[in-house]
Amino acid sequence: MAEVLVLVDHVDGEVKKVTGELLTAARALGEPSAVVVGSPGSAGKAKETLASYGAAKVYVAESDEATGYLVTPKVDALAAVAGQASPAAVLVAATSDGKEVSARLAARLGSGWLVDAVGVNSDGTVDQSIFGGAFSVKSKATRGVPVVSVRPGSVEAERAEGAAAEETVALPAVDPAKSARITGVEPVVGGDRPELTEASIVVSGGRGVGSAEKFETVEKLADALGAAVGASRAAVDSGYYPAQFQVGQTGKTVSPQLYVALGISGAIQHRAGMQTSKTIVAVNKDPEAPIFEIADFGVVGDLFDVAPQLTDEVAERKG
Repeated sequence: MAEVLVLVDHVDGEVKKVTGELLTAARALGEPSAVVVGSPGSAGKAKETLASYGAAKVYVAESDEATGYLVTPKVDALAAVAGQASPAAVLVAATSDGKEVSARLAARLGSGWLVDAVGVNSDGTVDQSIFGGAFSVKSKATRGVPVVSVRPGSVEAERAEGAAAEETVALPAVDPAKSARITGVEPVVGGDRPELTEASIVVSGGRGVGSAEKFETVEKLADALGAAVGASRAAVDSGYYPAQFQVGQTGKTVSPQLYVALGISGAIQHRAGMQTSKTIVAVNKDPEAPIFEIADFGVVGDLFDVAPQLTDEVAERKG
């Protein structure tokens, strides 16, 4: 069975949820092999998790330089492993970094690049939600080793036993003249809430929230549900919430089990970033709001009446 390479998304060896999703998706095409790029010791911390999601091999690409440059070491590692393993495909998370890594890798390998897939199929095709979610299509690479970026949250991670046999990969020295060096790292301030792209529940607020102070209503519901907080572009542009929490075509793409939209009209820009959510609940005063076209459940009403009641009901049931 051919190998399918999966780039491990991690922070100092702490594996992110999307990696389990990628390893699960890889099993449709062949035998999953994880590629860990990081500082020395990263793979050791990640190995147990990777084995629990079916990784047959763990390619260890570690060096002190690996975390000192943007993107390049990951592309180098994947290209090196692809050259020796002749994989059936390479899967990377469709994050901002992942999209650049996969694009550069496809160019370097002379391969087809399949972007922002929401499903991976055994016949080599991938499912994509395009034009802001207006159409669902199947695509297939016709040249080289398919390089696929997979949207976080679009595949349900399923555990499977894997040997996770380690194999060391030598990383070439990075040419500073051709690579962007990381000069400092500032952690994202997000409190105890889950990361937006990793969360199984997201509660987002839009222009209808009205002010930064009133976003507390959105946060309280999110905290009751154990959810991440998101915001529409209109809310971010109005200064209601920081840009790092923007959901949409020019923000982050999410695909949680539950997406709650409060005071969001549902412009195509926003829908493109959340339309593949499993269940969508919308609250808006305008019965003609486009968000209701894609919502599984809709409430026509004032979010400041509906959200507090929902928060209290959730808290009561949890209590």
